[in-house]
Amino acid sequence: MIRFQVIERRGANLYQVLRGAMRSKELRTFYLAMHGRRVCHTNPSYSGWMRWSHADGVITCQVVSPRQPGTEWRLFSAFVGRLADRFADLIQCVNIQFNGPLPKGPLKRRPKRARRKR
Repeated sequence: MIRFQVIERRGANLYQVLRGAMRSKELRTFYLAMHGRRVCHTNPSYSGWMRWSHADGVITCQVVSPRQPGTEWRLFSAFVGRLADRFADLIQCVNIQFNGPLPKGPLKRRPKRARRKR
């Protein structure tokens, strides 16, 4: 799973601009589903979707690919590439977090029980 935040410039209204572009088919490769809460890619080989929300000028996204885990990067790179190409003047920065499986630490062993003396 990949999480990222897009911080828009002051007064840019990037969320509304992106939502309008997807609904008007100006962004032909992306579309909205689930009442606008999910962003999907039109290419079926880009498995998964992106959950997104907006608050105080920050768009928070989470890329999910349950059918093919590990391929979230394709949808992520397509979306960020489109943002950089068409909407770079509205964006201040993009923060990325890669949430992979946690590394397994050493196993904690239980102390041996003391034997009862007979």
